Amino acid sequence: MKNRLWKKIMRTTLLVLVGAAVLGTFYFLWKKAQPVITVYEIVTPQRDTVETKTVATGAVEPRYEVLIKPQISGIISELLKEAGQMVKEGDILARIKVIPEMVQLNSAESRVNVANINLKQVEETFKRDEALFNQGVIAREEFNLSNANYLKAKEEHLNAQSALEIIRDGIAKNSRAASTTQIRSTISGMILDVPVKVGNSVIQSNNFNDGTTIASVADMNDMIFRGNVDETEIGRINEGMPIKLTVGAMESRVFDAVLEYVSPKGVDKNGAIQFEIKAAVHIPNDAFIRAGYSANAEIVLKKVEDVLTVPESTIEFHGDSAFVQLVKEETPKQVFERHQIKTGLSDGIKIEVIEGLTVSDKIRGAAIDPNKDKKK
Repeated sequence: MKNRLWKKIMRTTLLVLVGAAVLGTFYFLWKKAQPVITVYEIVTPQRDTVETKTVATGAVEPRYEVLIKPQISGIISELLKEAGQMVKEGDILARIKVIPEMVQLNSAESRVNVANINLKQVEETFKRDEALFNQGVIAREEFNLSNANYLKAKEEHLNAQSALEIIRDGIAKNSRAASTTQIRSTISGMILDVPVKVGNSVIQSNNFNDGTTIASVADMNDMIFRGNVDETEIGRINEGMPIKLTVGAMESRVFDAVLEYVSPKGVDKNGAIQFEIKAAVHIPNDAFIRAGYSANAEIVLKKVEDVLTVPESTIEFHGDSAFVQLVKEETPKQVFERHQIKTGLSDGIKIEVIEGLTVSDKIRGAAIDPNKDKKK
């Protein structure tokens, strides 16, 4: 009896489970066959500003950076300034100890000795002629010639002595010019770099050598942005355009600048043709920009203000025509009508609507995900 009852219970349970599975399958198939009603966002046109931009990468640097070079070769004996200090035109930056070349020094000393011997001989002749002239023995013309020879010998001796002092000391005692052993700043500004140290040998600047740089000085109140623009954008850029300059090192602070130079020649960089641009940067009194800060220049190519705009994602483009889906009914079921419009400037997010819409119109936006709230 018990076995029969147990078999009956098992058979009944199995039939119930099979029936539930069949009903579940039919319900699932019925649910899948039901049409999915897509609900869309409703968008209203807004009056806004649309602008197209291009971004140039580069750096901020002084307009004029002067390299201070010596006018005489030698060894740095003293550095009076360091990078970061402000200097005025004529301030002494360093002093040089002259190390004369032995051949030149020997030649200069020999010239002084020869000039000294010549001067003594001419001086004796002049004194003798002077005494004879006073006695009326020789004519004035002969005396004047002797006097001229004496003056020439004195000048030659002085020149030889000055040449020796310049080779040996870097400056002649009777020279009124500033010593070439004192390296002075040629402009007023900030010292950006002092690449030499005390004891370094330096070479003078001449026609055959640029010379050793003692320091670089620049006016930090006159800064420019120097960057590059791709050839696809350069045709829409002109001098005088306003620029928004973002300096990353200053917590992305934005500065105003004006484009003042566009290179007429492009340069191939990594397979792309780039054109150099320069822009004058307006620096407020409370900001200090260091030379070499990297920056991004945002250049406005076109701009329209107070125009009717819609999100560009709501536009359907077919060839040269643009369409939107106008809302005809919102409830109980959304009904839309395809409507042609005329568009203008776009920034990639919103687009200008020239004709076909008003502020009171409503258009279809993006589809609403019914599972969005469930996912949250």
